[in-house]
Amino acid sequence: MQTKEEYLAKIKVQLDEWQGDLEVLRGKAETATDDAKTKVQEQIAELRAKWDEGHARREELLGVADDKWEEFKDEAEEKWDEFKVGVKDSFEKVKSYFI
Repeated sequence: MQTKEEYLAKIKVQLDEWQGDLEVLRGKAETATDDAKTKVQEQIAELRAKWDEGHARREELLGVADDKWEEFKDEAEEKWDEFKVGVKDSFEKVKSYFI
């Protein structure tokens, strides 16, 4: 069973990874055609909004008292797993512009 600190660390690692992926996509967008660049930049903006949402969720969980963690843990994990699927789909959509 993960402690609150372990779970929050896992989320931070994932957010940091996505931040790096966003930077890579921003760089690729600069070399895209004008039409593709516009589409990619729109998708990157959506991904950034999702990153902000993930960061806000992590901050929210930071505020959960340690003794209440067990009550929130299962719901938090379920929401995070759903969130990850949405982010992954968005990244795949952006990457499809470069294939």
